[in-house]
Amino acid sequence: MENFVVSARKYRPITFETVVGQAAITTTLKNAIRNNILAQAFLFCGPRGVGKTTCARIMAKSINCMNPGPDAEACDKCESCTSFNHSASFNIHELDAASNNSVEDIRNLVDQVRIPPQVGKYKIYIIDEVHMLSSAAFNAFLKTLEEPPAYAKFILATTEKHKILPTILSRCQIFDFKRITVDDITRHLQFVALKEGITAEEDALNIIAQKSDGALRDALSLFDQMVSFAGHHITYKNVIENLNVLDYDYYFKVTDALLQSDVTSTLLILNEIIDNGFDGQHFIIGLGSHLRNLLVSRDKNTLKIMEVGDSLRNRYATQAQQCPPDFLLKALEINNQCDLNYRASNNKRLHLEISLLMIAALRNGSVQNTIQPAPQVQMQASSPPPAQTLSKPVQEPLKHASMNQPVANSPVYSSNIGSPQVSENKGSVTEDNPRVKTTRTISISDFGKAAGDKPQLIEQVMTDPFDQDQLTKVWNEFVSQNRENSPSFTHAISRYEPVLNEAFEVSFQVDNSLIMVDKQNINGLLEFLKTRLKNTMIKLVPVLNEQPKELDAYTDKEKFEKIAANRPVLRTMKDQLNLETEF
Repeated sequence: MENFVVSARKYRPITFETVVGQAAITTTLKNAIRNNILAQAFLFCGPRGVGKTTCARIMAKSINCMNPGPDAEACDKCESCTSFNHSASFNIHELDAASNNSVEDIRNLVDQVRIPPQVGKYKIYIIDEVHMLSSAAFNAFLKTLEEPPAYAKFILATTEKHKILPTILSRCQIFDFKRITVDDITRHLQFVALKEGITAEEDALNIIAQKSDGALRDALSLFDQMVSFAGHHITYKNVIENLNVLDYDYYFKVTDALLQSDVTSTLLILNEIIDNGFDGQHFIIGLGSHLRNLLVSRDKNTLKIMEVGDSLRNRYATQAQQCPPDFLLKALEINNQCDLNYRASNNKRLHLEISLLMIAALRNGSVQNTIQPAPQVQMQASSPPPAQTLSKPVQEPLKHASMNQPVANSPVYSSNIGSPQVSENKGSVTEDNPRVKTTRTISISDFGKAAGDKPQLIEQVMTDPFDQDQLTKVWNEFVSQNRENSPSFTHAISRYEPVLNEAFEVSFQVDNSLIMVDKQNINGLLEFLKTRLKNTMIKLVPVLNEQPKELDAYTDKEKFEKIAANRPVLRTMKDQLNLETEF
């Protein structure tokens, strides 16, 4: 029985022309060999499986060939090429730095460099995984690398260039190998399949190429695996079953359901995916890639950058025309947030389902505020509501209340009984009147509209008078009610009494400048005062106290220090008995 040779070795390139996906580097190397302008050291770096060691071997074979061709390729017939093909060359040496990384190994290499080549013009040393050398080994190798004999050439290969000493990098010509594109890998797999007499669907090979993540060696290994699984006929279905890849059809069906806001179909498709054994985050990542591909497919100029087959590319282009750009952008944002928070979620499936429902609700605009915050608009009624208007107070204060602008405390829904109508009057903005005065009237019949058509808020202006005692009483009520929720803020505003000034301005002192910029708590205090004092013209004016009061003792240690300042004997007893103030 003939021994099996894996495709990665059997179809390993032996000439520059057969190297896949690195045309810029191979052209540069051929020109250097043809013009005889070879550096003493080369560094090939890049991801795994992209041809670094292969190019190093081809280059070593070509520069030692006795009868090179016009394109600088090796003849593959001379004594040097023949010995290299049989791994018996005395002039081309390969060293694995992962297992030969000590100073002694490099010293042995330096001793070998002193011996000139027996056959051929150059003595070439290929050092693979050179980043594994120790710092001492790098330093021992440095002088030889910088000034080697004229017949010595070094080709270093690594996947982690950043681990190599800068002194080594500065003495090498550096070639950065790129990841091989999906199209190049697919074409090479088609070539291998043709040579092996295997029929394979283009979409199946395209999935293998995507799964390999730009590494041709990984793609060939997956190809051999699929041949073992499916025999001499590889189909798209075989590949997605064997490689645990989520079928594109699922993403197309989910997108169709989301576009139609079909919650039932969306949840059923997700349940089918999870029942098939796929992880939720696997689906999230795939859905994000699918939405990105749809966004790219909307323009014919960007359609070509998609790394998929022609049939699948056409399918993307068809569905992309049904997806508005704003839907895709908002869906991508929701998907990205779901991906970021997935691992931290305790109920991962519910987290994923909520994200899908949010995307499904985008078409009717019911979750727009979760993507783009509502504009901050200050509104005030320009005139009292008419007698026939029904008003319903809303308990929640406005979220965007400004500290320096009076805001109505109790916004109301105003609806005229009668025919539906919406009226709006806007006043001018001047120095005396910095706010835009707006009145909106919405009919009761409008309340049954879609979720996106929400009724507008109308603010009531209240100007009940109050005195210093009333202000102090309400101020203390706020402190007592919010002591647990905002201990730092309530403690800061309770240290000093508020002062009522003209035009309902309330000034209060604080010891910390951070309290002055705490908009959320200050706005909450402002709304509380307006509600309890029934005055929407109140303004808060925080003042930073440059000479703050002495802070009260809070921790056990602070309490002890304060008592010990007046009773030194306590400190003496603590030190003698080796006591602790905190536990």
